Amino acid sequence: MTFPAGFLWGTATSSHQVEGDNRNNDWWAWEQEPGRIYGGQSSGLACDHYRRYLEDIELMAALGYNAYRFSLEWSRIEPEPGHFSVAALDHYGQVLEALRARGIEPVVTLHHFTLPLWLARAGGFLNPEAVERFDRYAREVAAALGREVRYWVTINEPMVLATQSYLLGLWPPGHQNLFETLRVARHLLLAHARAYHRLKEVNGEAMVGLAKHLRVVDPGRPGLLDRGVAGLLDYVFNWAFLSGVERGRLPLPFGFNQRVPELLQTQDFLGVNYYSRDIVFFNWRSPGTLFAKMEVAAGRERNDLGWEVYPEGLYRLLKRLQAYGKPILITENGITTGDDLARQRFLLDHLRQVKRALEEGVEVRGYFYWSLLDNFEWAEGYRARFGLVEVDFATQKRSPRPSAHLYGEMARKNGF
Repeated sequence: MTFPAGFLWGTATSSHQVEGDNRNNDWWAWEQEPGRIYGGQSSGLACDHYRRYLEDIELMAALGYNAYRFSLEWSRIEPEPGHFSVAALDHYGQVLEALRARGIEPVVTLHHFTLPLWLARAGGFLNPEAVERFDRYAREVAAALGREVRYWVTINEPMVLATQSYLLGLWPPGHQNLFETLRVARHLLLAHARAYHRLKEVNGEAMVGLAKHLRVVDPGRPGLLDRGVAGLLDYVFNWAFLSGVERGRLPLPFGFNQRVPELLQTQDFLGVNYYSRDIVFFNWRSPGTLFAKMEVAAGRERNDLGWEVYPEGLYRLLKRLQAYGKPILITENGITTGDDLARQRFLLDHLRQVKRALEEGVEVRGYFYWSLLDNFEWAEGYRARFGLVEVDFATQKRSPRPSAHLYGEMARKNGF
């Protein structure tokens, strides 16, 4: 199976999950509250990637990977409102330089879940002023780094952020309010549009998009109620946000279809984060989740967090995205498991589905495994081991798993 010339074989991380000592954001504060993180853990030093980035980049190069998706930490770059750290921007400039020197294509994310404390205390993205604050942040980043980056991700998984933080209450600030969830999603749409234009002003050749988490949503039974609630959940969580970007409108339920000209066609590629699917049943007792009860398909392989392993779902989503007529990056896809043979199977099975889509005309330009390193997995703490590279958090020793070498062999051969 040979992939197109120039295909990106990458891995992905996010700043708070790997850098360590990000003490000035809302997640660090959240971790200090009892019961918020599995086992009472805190991100702490994480993978010490802020200081060890060169070691990790050299490891990527040695393994044969040719791309790396990482995020900038807003709270480091703008530690106080309107005050931008030259040292932090220089640090990320050095990361880009190190990647380029080793032939590794950077894909840079502006916002990956965390907020500076000063913005979180002002209401975060629930506050409409956050759109202006994100615009200002994007402008400063674009001025400092914009000419050095070809691929930008403005916001990672906007609907995951909205639902985990404002509907389910599992992430900061821990709210459970459907109307707040929809309001946050609306503000994230507007913030994305602002950032898109800021980045394009500096580098018109840059490819700017989102990393949109997409889940396959299948009805549990063939009846009208299950099919109806599955379709509603699929639209709201998966497709409404992308529809707003493509059409330049605030779609239901985030707005009333109002035109937002600056939002129109503000993605040059489609970024897809895919992990699993949900089997959905109608449940009239769950209005807060759009009357949906979600289960995992019986008898299927699961990862260590209980998510179904469903490789065909990636193909199904890629085929649906083909209608947009834009290039696609699989910005995240991975498995947490203590069995590395399962991780190797996961890689092969999902990349077979990517190849299947390619053969049917879907323009997939790259695949980014989540994650390069074992890391701090948000509310799950350190129990979720997604990494191709094992990390001993006591010593910070990196140990590439067999799957890391398998993936490197694919990258060097541009196929398997």
